[in-house]
Amino acid sequence: MARVVVITGAAGGIGAAMMARFAAQGDTPVGVDLISPADAPAGVIGGFDVTDPAQCTAIAQRIVDEHGRIDVLCNNAGISAVGDVVQSTPEDWERVFAVNVFGVANMSRAVIPHMRAAGGGAIVNTCSIVATVGLVQRAVYGASKGAVQALTKAMAADEVAHNIRVNCVSPGTVESPWVRRLVAGTADPEATYEGLRKRQPMGDLVSCESVADAVAYLAAETTFTTGVDLLVDGGISGVRIVQ
Repeated sequence: MARVVVITGAAGGIGAAMMARFAAQGDTPVGVDLISPADAPAGVIGGFDVTDPAQCTAIAQRIVDEHGRIDVLCNNAGISAVGDVVQSTPEDWERVFAVNVFGVANMSRAVIPHMRAAGGGAIVNTCSIVATVGLVQRAVYGASKGAVQALTKAMAADEVAHNIRVNCVSPGTVESPWVRRLVAGTADPEATYEGLRKRQPMGDLVSCESVADAVAYLAAETTFTTGVDLLVDGGISGVRIVQ
């Protein structure tokens, strides 16, 4: 039976790859995104803000009314910030945490009661290696993803009795629209890209499709795991190459 899979931040990058991956395996992906409704791709509900708890509650109910249930929730919506803790403003902290942390909480709060009523489900949160590996100029972003990792484990503990598995996936540097914009804004984009590529021992950036494959694995009904942070990082977290 096709599952109903809700994906936040679904209009581009990793989210779009998730939409394609779940559709390819016969599920019914329902995407939501902040993008304007006029610009939203097929299957994506635009104008949706994960930082608004009322919108989250309403969209969860709308999807259940239209599709009958929600089997999988992929909390993928996220934003970043560049800077160290001195450079980062209070507004940076509020903006990033509102999406990356409170957005996950808002959508989970809205969807979990439906999953409990149905007898189970799976939640996959998009985390990052910055939750456990310190990277320069990522103070706010790293702190927010550290919170996502901790929240994932806490939710997993709370929901195991309800047959709801909660895991997260932590990509390294992804070949994504945000990274391309960041690289383009540097003094030497070619050298910057090469540096990002080389810092991952496998020698390349992570593809959006690789992340989507990992999410699909964590969401699969045959995957017997919860509270796990699955690294998709080209070896940056665990491999050191000495030459």
